[in-house]
Amino acid sequence: MPNKRQPLMSGNWKMNLNHYEAIQIMQKLAFLVGKDDFAEVEVSVHPPFTDLRSVQTLIEGDKLGFVLGAQNCHFEDTGAFTGEVSPSFLGKLSVRYVICGHSERRQIFGETDEMVNKKVRAVFKHGMIPIMCVGETLEERESGSTIERILDQLRGGLASVAPERVSEMTIAYEPIWAIGTGKTATAEDAQEVCGAIRREVAVLFGQEVSQGVRIQYGGSVKASNISELMAQPDIDGALIGGASLDPDEFARIVQYRLH
Repeated sequence: MPNKRQPLMSGNWKMNLNHYEAIQIMQKLAFLVGKDDFAEVEVSVHPPFTDLRSVQTLIEGDKLGFVLGAQNCHFEDTGAFTGEVSPSFLGKLSVRYVICGHSERRQIFGETDEMVNKKVRAVFKHGMIPIMCVGETLEERESGSTIERILDQLRGGLASVAPERVSEMTIAYEPIWAIGTGKTATAEDAQEVCGAIRREVAVLFGQEVSQGVRIQYGGSVKASNISELMAQPDIDGALIGGASLDPDEFARIVQYRLH
């Protein structure tokens, strides 16, 4: 079946840029990425929580084509969770996409597949769309257990999620050993895992759902490697970290079709 899914390029700013800097980045991106680009590619930006309102106001006020995203949320609506951010708060800020289970959340902050699953369902509950991340460590890759590990995370994260919801969401494959290291999985390696993800979604939810779900690759994505990655049949976009902090580089990634 031909790939008719619109690519999604997501810039994950991580813990970078205060709200003044965020406005400057967005203003630069507004000059670099135009209507022709947005007609072909959906582009989300995921600032830190303290920047969200500033970026939202700029996107809506200047009618920019970018979509607002968040980097994380809690799975409860309210409560005694000091320092956490409710998905209901994000929904009120016109956030469309929320990253769930990024490897840094799993590795540094101990998020489990069960927690990621709760976040995925909470994001849907509040009218937003999760970008659910899965990925293996270098040790898991070297031991030959990449696919097994990825599919375990996939099944855990999608537990009790309705098929029609799964078809709306994005799954991001981000090998942990490639994030911020300068190492990138080859396009063939990335396709092998993304293809396995799509086949498993078909097993769990049916062929139609598997053809609807978007699968991103994340892990040292740059303008120099994005075209090769996007040429793969099961890669529908990218989750971009460090390169998204450079407006020129991020724009070149979004405009991969022109390379």
